[in-house]
Amino acid sequence: MSDLQTGLIALGVLAIVVVLGLNWWQDRRARKHIQEGFPDTGSDPLLHGAEPAHQAGGARREPGLGAAAPEPGNVVGGFDAHAAAPEPAHQHDAEEADEACETVIDVSFLEPVPGEELAAFTQGIRHAGQKTLRVFAETTEGLHRAAIRSGESYASVQVAVLLANRSGPLSAGEWAEALSRSRVLADRFDGTVEASDTQAVLERAGKLDAVCAALDAQVGLTLVASSRRWSSGDVLTAAREAGFSSIHDGRLPWVDQNGAARFSLGRSDGVSLGSAGPATIAQLSLILDVPRAPADEHGFARMAEVARGLAGRLEASVVDDNGRPLADGAETAIDKQLLGLYERLEHSGLKAGSLRALRVFS
Repeated sequence: MSDLQTGLIALGVLAIVVVLGLNWWQDRRARKHIQEGFPDTGSDPLLHGAEPAHQAGGARREPGLGAAAPEPGNVVGGFDAHAAAPEPAHQHDAEEADEACETVIDVSFLEPVPGEELAAFTQGIRHAGQKTLRVFAETTEGLHRAAIRSGESYASVQVAVLLANRSGPLSAGEWAEALSRSRVLADRFDGTVEASDTQAVLERAGKLDAVCAALDAQVGLTLVASSRRWSSGDVLTAAREAGFSSIHDGRLPWVDQNGAARFSLGRSDGVSLGSAGPATIAQLSLILDVPRAPADEHGFARMAEVARGLAGRLEASVVDDNGRPLADGAETAIDKQLLGLYERLEHSGLKAGSLRALRVFS
């Protein structure tokens, strides 16, 4: 064996010794650091029935399908002031992404991100084109959050992208915008982005849109002024007496005893009823938005009854979508048809009035 070979072997042995020594030193240092951070309390949680607080809510949950989640108390990309507390609740938030109508973009951070910083940066993550975005997050303790809280640190964010609504299916441009917003978030906090294949997402969006289009329906009645035109004040006063609530998006919802909007009243020309002006209103429309209102076997009859009462106050006549006076008994036939549509909506996982239906039929 030559001197060169002997020297190379010696150098190789020396390198191995150095690596082993370095690994031992790093392991010793890590153990010391852990012991300093978690001193021995002298008790064994397994023997005393105790459980780490962050486990109380169960293991990490991925966004699930199932029934539509409880209502959007989600502060999209925002800060939940009511949730702020010295000690955060050690349980999962109930609201989560809905895989039936949303696709999720995961943004994972290399280092924990304080809630205050994350909330401020995600305020603008609300829409991509005409599709809504909802922001969820996971704490460093593995807890699912529907709103970002003060006093917590976060390991990841989930951006839920709506696949379809009444503007149509999620487009390639809208999907690209959602991805771009997620990548900006990842760049800001040194993270990575994971999302489904673009073509697969767009195909899902197209299928959902086709289902929704086949089930979408609105039924209307029109009030036509008989002797005089009305001002917004005239309409608002009469509507209030008829049981309508405050203006929302330019229309007045009629809300039942359970707080559910059953139908709405508005100007036939689309102008907001909140717009002040002279007495120029000649027609009003009542609309029953079938997928957005809870199923009701007498839903149309209820709206027709309110329409007739309102017509009496405003000196108006009630006509159907074709401009013909509403025939006696028409309510029963229409409600029977609507019952079939309610059943189809529920069978398709889009129960009328549910949160899922409210999202896609918007």
